[in-house]
Amino acid sequence: MVYNYYFALASQNFLLNEEPLEEVLRERTEYYQNRNKNIDFWFVLNPNFIDFSKFDMNYSNIDNSYAAIISLDKNFIQWLKLRIGFVVIGEFTSTSIFLSNL
Repeated sequence: MVYNYYFALASQNFLLNEEPLEEVLRERTEYYQNRNKNIDFWFVLNPNFIDFSKFDMNYSNIDNSYAAIISLDKNFIQWLKLRIGFVVIGEFTSTSIFLSNL
């Protein structure tokens, strides 16, 4: 089986300090729990499985400290792009279920 993963990527500083990401993810978790849906998203620091050369980064991240929200739900990632704005979105496939320590 092949899994399609979608992600929103930005600097750690932006996602952790400049945006209300904690609130967004908490609300999304509550939404899933209220509908008895399994969590299908992860917040990952320094995602080493993403090929950064594929992206036109409009900002310079001197310390290369990136963070990503990974999900099986493409619509959620597209909504994050609209909600947060300054993120790069992309996708990848894998034959295994996502593990955040990859």
